[in-house]
Amino acid sequence: MAKSIMIQGTMSNAGKSILAAGLCRIFKQDGYRVAPFKSQNMALNSYITKDGLEMGRAQAVQAEAAGVEPDVAMNPILLKPTNDIGSQVIVNGEVLGTMPAREYFKKKKSLIPEILKAYRKLENAYDIIVIEGAGSPAEINLKTDDIVNMGLAKLLHAPVLLVGDIDRGGVFAQLVGTVMLLEEEEQKRIKGLIINKFRGDQTILDPGIEMLKTYIPNPVVGVVPYMAVDIEDEDSLSERLMQTQKRAPVDIAVIRLPRISNFTDFDVFSQSEFMAVRYVSHPAQFGTPDMVIIPGTKSTMADLLWMRQNGLEAMILKAARAGTIVFGICGGYQMLGQSVRDEWGMESLGQKEIRGMGLLPIETSFCPEKTRTNVKGRIGKTGGRLAALEGAAFSGYEIHMGESAGEIRWLTMEKGSAGEQGQTLADGCCRDSIYGTYVHGFFDSEEVIGRLEEILLKEKGITPDGAKNWDRHAYKEQQYDKLAEILRNHLDMKAIYGMLA
Repeated sequence: MAKSIMIQGTMSNAGKSILAAGLCRIFKQDGYRVAPFKSQNMALNSYITKDGLEMGRAQAVQAEAAGVEPDVAMNPILLKPTNDIGSQVIVNGEVLGTMPAREYFKKKKSLIPEILKAYRKLENAYDIIVIEGAGSPAEINLKTDDIVNMGLAKLLHAPVLLVGDIDRGGVFAQLVGTVMLLEEEEQKRIKGLIINKFRGDQTILDPGIEMLKTYIPNPVVGVVPYMAVDIEDEDSLSERLMQTQKRAPVDIAVIRLPRISNFTDFDVFSQSEFMAVRYVSHPAQFGTPDMVIIPGTKSTMADLLWMRQNGLEAMILKAARAGTIVFGICGGYQMLGQSVRDEWGMESLGQKEIRGMGLLPIETSFCPEKTRTNVKGRIGKTGGRLAALEGAAFSGYEIHMGESAGEIRWLTMEKGSAGEQGQTLADGCCRDSIYGTYVHGFFDSEEVIGRLEEILLKEKGITPDGAKNWDRHAYKEQQYDKLAEILRNHLDMKAIYGMLA
């Protein structure tokens, strides 16, 4: 039976996910079979397993760090917010339904058997399980029905590491306040404290760490520095989304939609010294980008109306008329078409149809069944400024509720999820310098990103020195090893190994 360690945080974005990924990599390096686990995740960044099931992307990243295949058992419950008070509820990779928050809170304790079943599956297959909590365990209004923090720790008899974020200030108040709001039994489950995202001279911090002992007995087992590692982020609190200024010769503007999803599609651009992504949420930030990307979203219609109302749609249309490359992925692709229909009320917007941006000759209709599949293929006949992409191989995944009808297809691909191998289909649409596809991870493919950089740099009159290595897998492995090395240097791993239970 596997031993476990649980990472909880004093708040959202304290660094739980990346620390869990780092511990997964350390335990892997030390020869253990290790798996991540998060009972309930709320995020719009998701992942499609080889079985065609949907799970939180953070646990897929942690599995990658652990060197194991992502399994939906690692995240049995995924909540994907559709608006401010409701979410699509996904259990064991399948859509259970869309529920208001109050309805879900009444139901979630009934999902404990599913959580335990998923955990037992991992427990029987691995040596160590790194469990991640959500938000804060000190949300006293939610504790009664907790299934993801201390409630889960109690169910699994898991020891807890509590992480505080010093970068946002008040880390000692975070740690002390969190512990003191817990019940005595819960306080005893916390075996160690971690101060995360520290910058500067640690000797200045040491007196505060010593004073902590007068308030709470839990030992500090590490002060982790602010880390310059390129690991995929989990949610909309990502610092990547705060980047709004041009940072490289090739300027790529990604529209920061209110319900942006799977923005990990653009992480690959961080490997380039010549191309950089910035996120735009207001017309004043738009500028004159070389390429505009409209990303995926959980609420296509609502986010399209948001762009229409705040003026970003007009900026994109103006850029398109000037010949700027405009690229839509998933929901962004749907927006580029002539219309978006929602006869089934899948987005609960109250409108059955809205006008699209009119840049591509497609029409989209939402349907109750979600498409979830891995794909691979080649780019077909392509015009406009990205014509040189023709013939490039790509792979990725589709995850969407709508189907788009049109004739100008530019991608030919094969499904790769279990039970679908060999099924071929055409995807995407392009016209002039406007491009769209349902394929997430499209830019991760070596041929695609390599040729794209070449196209955009050639237009700038820039010739890079030497061939660029775009091996995304090798790059990620390098980053996981870098993360593990930093954590080994700043965590008391001997103490952490002693906590495993």
